[in-house]
Amino acid sequence: MKLLVCISKAPDTTSRIAFTDGDKNFDESGVQFIINPYDEWYALVRAIEIIESSGGSVTTVTVGEASCDPVIRKALAIGANDAVRINTVPTDSGQVARLIANYADGQGFDAIMCGKETIDHNSCAVPAMIAECLDLPFVAFATSLEMNDGSAILTCEAAGGTNSVKVTGPFVLSAAKGMSEQRIPNMRGIMSARTKPLQVVEADEVLVSTSVDKFTLPPAKGSCVMVDAENPAELVRLLREEAKII
Repeated sequence: MKLLVCISKAPDTTSRIAFTDGDKNFDESGVQFIINPYDEWYALVRAIEIIESSGGSVTTVTVGEASCDPVIRKALAIGANDAVRINTVPTDSGQVARLIANYADGQGFDAIMCGKETIDHNSCAVPAMIAECLDLPFVAFATSLEMNDGSAILTCEAAGGTNSVKVTGPFVLSAAKGMSEQRIPNMRGIMSARTKPLQVVEADEVLVSTSVDKFTLPPAKGSCVMVDAENPAELVRLLREEAKII
């Protein structure tokens, strides 16, 4: 079994959000970065669980500069066998997907696993784009995965319920909650991560089709209004006239 897991760095959810260069770029100064949780907790951990039970290897791939190396090393500490970093600044979903697809093409991976989205941009676009670039089946929002004898059985989120999907041959999936649970790297994993292979490859020339005009922060939250439990009429009035949700 040969699995490829796409991981990206993302700002910790407690980070202060600010922008630079006329609000066109995210200000990374003082920000603590982590592995994107959907990539780590669901895609990566499930891939490791599969190779632990069935044998094989897990490779991670990341599009980014050297600042990504600490989060890549954490993925290795959790249990990935080796890692690849495509050395360029990730600019948009199409660019990232094409670069990953170019790397994965012809490598013989049985599955390419991604988190369902990143917590910074929340676009959900990269996994489907990778599948399109490689002309592979794509399974979205998978909550379980079992692989055996060249086929995979997946359960996926669907409107009003779930779908069970069987895939034969290589495929791409986006992993959602339920696929696995967070795994904390132990001391042995942390030590071994220092010597595991991290290959840096230069990026191909790929068309970047989007650009950022401006980032804006959401409006500040208003003050909290307390309503006496014995006065439901006032609550209804506030919801209707001020919150405008009734």
